[in-house]
Amino acid sequence: MGARKQVDAPPAEFAEALTQLREARFRPEVFVEEMPAPQRIAPHAAAVSADVTVDGDDVATGRLVVLYDPDGNDAWQSTFRCVAYVRAAVEPEMVIDALLGGVGWTWLMEALADRGAEFLAPSGTVTRVVSESFGGMADDDATAEIEIRASWSPVPGPDGGIDVTRHAEAWGEVLCTAAGLPPVPPGVVAMPTRRGQRGR
Repeated sequence: MGARKQVDAPPAEFAEALTQLREARFRPEVFVEEMPAPQRIAPHAAAVSADVTVDGDDVATGRLVVLYDPDGNDAWQSTFRCVAYVRAAVEPEMVIDALLGGVGWTWLMEALADRGAEFLAPSGTVTRVVSESFGGMADDDATAEIEIRASWSPVPGPDGGIDVTRHAEAWGEVLCTAAGLPPVPPGVVAMPTRRGQRGR
């Protein structure tokens, strides 16, 4: 039994990344909880999901997956890879703005920079979706959403370790930006409520 436990134990690097993911802190509007991670993309993976709620309404949702391959991956240029998804409701008139896709990508790049989360090999898409109703639902208003799908490879720090906390918190910031929440003023630290903490 002891030998089996040793075999099943995750590598120290991934175990540390998982601890860092759990230590990430988010704004009170963001409820984050762990979810099953995909099993076939990398030897080791962890994932969280999130909902942004304002006045009782869910205005954005997302998930973040942290992948680890101790043998490395040429496409990642690293042993770690973050894979993120963000979806948020936006005003229908925003969707017709041809610049919205670039703006959505900029949200991610700026959030990573603001957190000091250095990265390599970013890749992703920004999708604009408009839904119109017809027939028996013709009286319903049109709805619009923006979807951001992205991946990037965290850059190790001077000690050779990956700070997953910074990357997770940057993803949380993108969720809030996409949801239209005002930014936290510089120098002010958002103190998360229980809803902003990970479910136990």
